[in-house]
Amino acid sequence: MENLSSLSELNSSCVGAGKAAGCQGKFWSGLNVSDTLPIPNFYIAVPIIYSVICAVGLTGNTAVIYVILKAPKMKTVTNIFILNLAIADELFTLVLPINIADYLLLQWPFGEFMCKLIISIDQYNTFSSIYFLTVMSIDRYLVVVATIKSRQVAYRTYRAAKIASLGVWALVTLIILPFAVFAKIHTEQGRPQCVFVFPQPESLWWKASRIYTLLLGFAIPVSTTCVLYSAMLFRLRRLHLHSHAKALDKAKKRVTLMVLVILAVCLFCWTPYHLSTVVALTTDIPQTPLVIGISYFITSLSYTNSCLNPFLYAFLDDSFRKSFRKLLDCGASS
Repeated sequence: MENLSSLSELNSSCVGAGKAAGCQGKFWSGLNVSDTLPIPNFYIAVPIIYSVICAVGLTGNTAVIYVILKAPKMKTVTNIFILNLAIADELFTLVLPINIADYLLLQWPFGEFMCKLIISIDQYNTFSSIYFLTVMSIDRYLVVVATIKSRQVAYRTYRAAKIASLGVWALVTLIILPFAVFAKIHTEQGRPQCVFVFPQPESLWWKASRIYTLLLGFAIPVSTTCVLYSAMLFRLRRLHLHSHAKALDKAKKRVTLMVLVILAVCLFCWTPYHLSTVVALTTDIPQTPLVIGISYFITSLSYTNSCLNPFLYAFLDDSFRKSFRKLLDCGASS
């Protein structure tokens, strides 16, 4: 719910609004909405951008889910995690039209249950992508280490990947529960808004919520992933210097490259959002049209991640392209 209109003062009930909350002061501390009419250029452009993200995301992620579930060759450990990434992105793009409606109507007409549900789905999108990428990084590390030692990872099975995926969903569910609890309908200037309503002192709770998201949704998983990939590269470098053995075959190199690229794109899309949290916590920024435009851009960039991954799979994974073409041919012939 990105009902980001003209920004000037901070309403106490809106102080906790985060990503997908119906508060106009999404990113910056000390903001508020004295004006319910959005800047005309943004009011036109934002729904168009969100609609494109929705259409592309639904098409691409549906294709990924279909290929992985239908093609026998796609049933691998890595693809189980990719499947769950696609499901998380698909879920988010399915509810994006509700965010667009909220934005255009300048109010929340769907009731409190839908408010809690949509905010929960939006938070799933925020946390699930980075956690599944962290699990994929752990998987890549284990594969590389095992290959260097000429061993097999005995517990790296299709069933284990399913259990690990369920574990990620359970962890993310626990993480986002507070957001569902605080998501409520608040009337602002006669208009119902879906926002986070925190207890007193609201400013303290707002800061705690932003730090909570920053740490659990970015700092901890990204640090873990960086450590894993640094250790992986260090091991490969030592192997190159001290051994003539072939550590990784081409297939494993391609999978590792694909995971790295997906991670890099995720960080590219989400880092500005989390950096804006740091800015919101440390700086009081005047609400100029430029700042508001940057806020819209950061929001759109984070949403864009939900539709980019399918193109990465198609570009980097030969087996995905071949399986997709085969399924299309089968569908056409039938």
